[in-house]
Amino acid sequence: MPSLAYLNALRAFEATARHQGFAGAAAELNVTAAAVGQQVRSLEAWLGITLFNRASSGSKRLTLTDAARAALPDIQDGFARLSVGLARLKDAHAHACLTVTVSPAFAAKWLLPRIDRFQQAYPQLDVLLDTSQGTVDFLAERVDIGVRYGAGKWPGLSATLLMEESIFPVCSPDYALLENGRLSVAALAQSTLLHDVSMAANPDYPTWRRWLDDAGYPEIAAEHGLRINNAAAVVQAALEGKGLALGRSVMVADDLASGRLVRPFGEHISPVPSAYYIVHRPESDNLDKVQSFKDWLLAEVASQGKAALSF
Repeated sequence: MPSLAYLNALRAFEATARHQGFAGAAAELNVTAAAVGQQVRSLEAWLGITLFNRASSGSKRLTLTDAARAALPDIQDGFARLSVGLARLKDAHAHACLTVTVSPAFAAKWLLPRIDRFQQAYPQLDVLLDTSQGTVDFLAERVDIGVRYGAGKWPGLSATLLMEESIFPVCSPDYALLENGRLSVAALAQSTLLHDVSMAANPDYPTWRRWLDDAGYPEIAAEHGLRINNAAAVVQAALEGKGLALGRSVMVADDLASGRLVRPFGEHISPVPSAYYIVHRPESDNLDKVQSFKDWLLAEVASQGKAALSF
């Protein structure tokens, strides 16, 4: 078993391996790149082997040697288990902290309107909500649990289906072109289309062009309108009567239930290949706080019923 004196060096090695360089590891560990390099070199000296192939072309990118690549998963698993053990010790405190990562749009339109029920049920847990738009490294950023939107597979994370989703047009009940809650073809052609470009990188995500074609309106132009890179902001624009949005069923469920939004084309929907998943590191599954939040999320969705998600 390695000496405890080399735990920091192992940590420097693991971070350098993930970032493929000393600079990224240094930023994560809040030390200098020189300090990380020294830790890695001391570990190499103690082991008597080389851990990284140093590029001769001047590139700062480091690649693992075969021996280091083979050992890395076990080392990462060891640090993951250590982090869980430390979390258990910290959770023994009267007020344990639960770090949750979600997208800003999911936070605004689904989680925040409900989070008070979790806090009332678990007053001993202090929730830290990270509404990062980008992908979060659960281990490096010490995240306990999150909700991600996608196909359900993320390296190093366990995923449990939370909610599926569908797409359909929505607008304010006061939208100027509505007649008895419906839009004619002529009114549709005159309407401002609100485009959610936050999903533009996903070729399978329904667009206005796809919905119009599927719904039998191929003659309606779909290129014009207002483009917004945040799903919650798209919903807000629809609420304010700025135009028609392709509503994501999870994002608009509460607004439809309250009458703040309506569906001017009835029941026609477009399926979405992606869904919402609860994600966490596999080794965190037995942490009480993680299991509590996971159970609460699933219970919230169950209490809504399938009808609430398919307006």
